[in-house]
Amino acid sequence: MKTLTSVIVLLCAGIASAANAAALKPGDTIQASNLDARQTDTFEGHAIHDLLTDRMQELIRKEGLVITLAASKPMVLGKDFTAATKANAGKAKYNPDTRLVEGWVAGIPFLDVTADDPNAAAKLVWNGYYAQPIKNIQDYPSYAYLFISEKSGLERRQVWRFLRYYMKGRLGADKVVEGDGSILSKTLMYATYPNDIRGLGLFVQRYDSPKLEDSWVYLKSVRRTRRLSGGAWMDPIGGSDQLNDDIEIFNAHPTWYASYKLLGKRWLLVTANSTAVTWDKKASGDAEFPVIDLAHAPHWNPKDTWEPREVWVIEAVTPPEHPYSKKVLYMDTQFPRSYIAEAYDKKGDFWKWMYYGLKTIRTGDGDHGMISATGFTIDYQRRHATVFILGDDARLNTPGIKAEDVNLQQLEKVSH
Repeated sequence: MKTLTSVIVLLCAGIASAANAAALKPGDTIQASNLDARQTDTFEGHAIHDLLTDRMQELIRKEGLVITLAASKPMVLGKDFTAATKANAGKAKYNPDTRLVEGWVAGIPFLDVTADDPNAAAKLVWNGYYAQPIKNIQDYPSYAYLFISEKSGLERRQVWRFLRYYMKGRLGADKVVEGDGSILSKTLMYATYPNDIRGLGLFVQRYDSPKLEDSWVYLKSVRRTRRLSGGAWMDPIGGSDQLNDDIEIFNAHPTWYASYKLLGKRWLLVTANSTAVTWDKKASGDAEFPVIDLAHAPHWNPKDTWEPREVWVIEAVTPPEHPYSKKVLYMDTQFPRSYIAEAYDKKGDFWKWMYYGLKTIRTGDGDHGMISATGFTIDYQRRHATVFILGDDARLNTPGIKAEDVNLQQLEKVSH
């Protein structure tokens, strides 16, 4: 009888909670002070507790994360991107023996992935590797790396230049492939501020094969370029909290990871259409970067708007030599970009949380493409964060840029 009474009490409490649930509106916030009360409230038909991962709940409750709700918007994908995906549908095949994709031309290789496909997770990762909706050229004249400590707040900042040229899967171009087809992309990045690192740079050539990428770094101390080991993809970027592998959350050839597992599909609050002013170059102090809550400890929480999106949840298991044991990725079901990831150490303990705020912009050829307006890599064991802030001069498909503009000689030229 006592057990039956307890069940009745719990049922009544649940009914009362549901009856008192509110439909939240854009602009409403979810924070530590109201998290418990808003668990059964809804937004756009989804209960709040269903829109937050357990990790996000913990960050709200214990780490000061505040989520401001925004109405969801249809995602605008590039016409060239959509056309290439449609034109090449069904051509790509996944080979489970080699773990490679055969027959990919351009666009999303696997458009209709289903949860019951035993290779679903691998296919989704390959989608992200080959077909992020970013056009043929990523041209970022300025982006900042901010180094943030829980104790002291913003420690220092760096400003870098980034240029990536895609040699394969080119959209809306006369040639879908440039060169002999062995190279997927070429990337040039170098520091422009502060003066003590100005000229420090990196050139990376990524192959369309499991072959490790070729990387060269320019060292100011000897005024020479040096070739890096093939394992540089797993190394930290400078003194940051971000590995090369963490750029855009996942920056590795899919076969370099040991395995993938699809954990499911769900709805999640993410930043799909960033509305925040990320970098106010006319301001100073904390006001220069209004997209970060620098004024309040732990000083690294994002300040943007969040909307519901349906995502795939993918577990990516690393190779033994990797610093992490695994990453858990939250990738949009409509296009292959991840918004959030969790990284775990070799003991299986939570280590880092990665959050990217996405935004659609007009490209240099009048189409649309997607950029990461911000990228947060937060090390909760070290109590330190590295935040990527993209300048408002970011461009995609800049007219006039050619493959030969992204090479080792260019790194040496700009670094002197």
